[in-house]
Amino acid sequence: MLKRLDLRNRPIDATLRLPRPDLDATGPIEDVRAILSEVKLHGDEALRSLTLRFDGVFLDELRVPQETIRESLENCPPRLIEALAEARDAIAAFHRHKAEPLATYERGGIVVQQLILPVDRAGVYAPGGRAKYPSSVLMTAVPARVAGVSAVVCCAPPGRDGEIPKELLAACALAEVDEVYRVGGAQAIAAMAYGTESIRGVDVIVGPGSKWVSLALREVRGVVGVSAAFAGPSEVVVIADEKTPVSWAAIDVIVQAEHGPDGLAWLITWSEQAADAISQEIERLVAASPRRKETEDALEKGGYAVLVDGPSQALAVSNAIAPEHLEILTDDAHGLLGLVRHAGAVFLGPYSSAAVGDYLAGPSHVLPTFATARFSSVLGVEDFCRRVHAIEVKERGIARVAADVAEIARAEGLPAHAESVLWRVGEETWGAR
Repeated sequence: MLKRLDLRNRPIDATLRLPRPDLDATGPIEDVRAILSEVKLHGDEALRSLTLRFDGVFLDELRVPQETIRESLENCPPRLIEALAEARDAIAAFHRHKAEPLATYERGGIVVQQLILPVDRAGVYAPGGRAKYPSSVLMTAVPARVAGVSAVVCCAPPGRDGEIPKELLAACALAEVDEVYRVGGAQAIAAMAYGTESIRGVDVIVGPGSKWVSLALREVRGVVGVSAAFAGPSEVVVIADEKTPVSWAAIDVIVQAEHGPDGLAWLITWSEQAADAISQEIERLVAASPRRKETEDALEKGGYAVLVDGPSQALAVSNAIAPEHLEILTDDAHGLLGLVRHAGAVFLGPYSSAAVGDYLAGPSHVLPTFATARFSSVLGVEDFCRRVHAIEVKERGIARVAADVAEIARAEGLPAHAESVLWRVGEETWGAR
């Protein structure tokens, strides 16, 4: 089931070309652009038409009533509500801990305050289709709330009954989402970016989704704030050795593969025995999985077992992949952490399943995929904030810098810039009264 790659005795450097699922960007991107344009031009009418086309349901009312959102807390199993509340509290606690404080800097009579200002409205996308993801609501809406965003808007695709799953609505209630709309796919991104008659536009859009959603987010960047991360189909790299419990490594490869196609599920090891045993266990587990079809589809396109010479080569291959999730399921995981260069999140040691990060560790599970971990980061409070500098120049400060400012300004051919500081120190050269 896992395709075997033998990279032993091969250089692992920038020239290494590894297989990666084809997102077929030249096809969907044109379709995505057409959807964005349709929503931008025709608003709610386009949303209803596209929802009928893609989700098979016609909706008169796009917004979910607040009463329905509140009732979802009573309609879900109490144990699930307890677990979701625990996850919400863990996410909130972590993001409050790392929130950036107000900072003031002073040097030679110039004082700069750094203000951290939240955006007014944030849009969070919750994927649907093959599964329902209340956890994604918590992982996006809670950091927005911690950041101080005034209004949080959620879009999610409706089911065939025209409704959003009660589990997802319960997460919206727990995260205090202000508005929920039954719109999914690229059309939801368009609605939040451009605004329609029913959905007021937002300032930032976050959340994981299909390749259609991820491509739509790339297209609206500049209209709204969008993370540099490509939060698309799920990915995992599992590094294991002969001491790693075979079933643990196998199930962790499957964990991300069960999301469905277009992702990555890689096993990397320097033990041929481990590669054989874990690959066989993966086949056994997939055959018994309730999500066998989705898992097989993912592994067929993006499942690999890689043999390398040793731990340092294993990390070099992982860095070349730049996976969303990296699990180092070896006893010396902490010793290998220093070799990590590119990954969305790292899980250290045999007990550290990525599923804990998906739900309850605290950091958001919205992570960079498709190698964007090379230059982007996990979703956090900072994605909902802007840094604004308030600059005060005191009298001794202007006296210290005026000559240098004027020198640079004249070199750039901007005489008014020079005069604006020279006048303040009594050294006017033109235009003064």
